[in-house]
Amino acid sequence: MRALILALSLLAAAPAHAVLPGERLDDPALETRARALSQDLRCMVCQNQSIDDSDAPLARDLRLLVRERLKAGDSDRQVTDFLVARYGEFVLMRPRLGWHTLALWGAPAVFLIGGVGYLAFALRRRRTGEATQPEPLSDEEKRKLDAALNG
Repeated sequence: MRALILALSLLAAAPAHAVLPGERLDDPALETRARALSQDLRCMVCQNQSIDDSDAPLARDLRLLVRERLKAGDSDRQVTDFLVARYGEFVLMRPRLGWHTLALWGAPAVFLIGGVGYLAFALRRRRTGEATQPEPLSDEEKRKLDAALNG
């Protein structure tokens, strides 16, 4: 019984696809291409979901547009380029590498290298700090400390 509940819970947690039966293409190869493209295109309303997962009316329109372009004979690249020309790079779930997205793709590497460099510097400083012992107080410093503490 517990296994059945666990299995049903896992099925409920799986992402629901918003593609309606009426949207599907008759050709299984074209439908597979359309689904793959839909997974890589961002819903402009939801912004954190692909158009394949979104229930928004605009996502449905984009799914239908993708299927129309595929039926017309466009390649996957042509469909993607058409949508990028219409909506901009933001429509792509994984933006293309280019001069205008260099900071987006390069920032994680810069932060990673900076973090590793900082850790190396901190560890080196800690090791050298432990190796050197502070010099003991001179007699004059001890007298001044006693005077300050005894007030």
